[in-house]
Amino acid sequence: MKGKILQITAQFLLLPLVLVSLWVFLRGHNAPGGGFIGGLIGAVAFALFLITHGSSRTKALLPFDPRSLIGIGLLVAIASALYPIYRGESFFQGQWLELSLPWIGGLTLGTPLLFDLGVYLVVIGTLMIILFSLWEE
Repeated sequence: MKGKILQITAQFLLLPLVLVSLWVFLRGHNAPGGGFIGGLIGAVAFALFLITHGSSRTKALLPFDPRSLIGIGLLVAIASALYPIYRGESFFQGQWLELSLPWIGGLTLGTPLLFDLGVYLVVIGTLMIILFSLWEE
């Protein structure tokens, strides 16, 4: 599409949609949302840009190859599931790390967040590959 208003709107919506995607991802391991929904929102942001600006400009915008995102996401998800076995716990048992940061205060990180990160990366990578292949055909 070559509509100027749509192109400008897509440029302005890209960053807010990616930020909403990250917010939904980070919120998800304690509340509704998570890696899958966050990944879908992130892929929609890049899909809108792809529709308005084409695949070559969208590929130049992405600092990563979508295929590498799938591999990294799978490794992160598998590592989050296997880490409890290393610690003598059961498969997929949640492991938590308590951090005390100067300006933030207490911060709790866990393997569910890592699993969500893996799902997030796999979803964005997969949908970007599908969108690029459909667009280039």
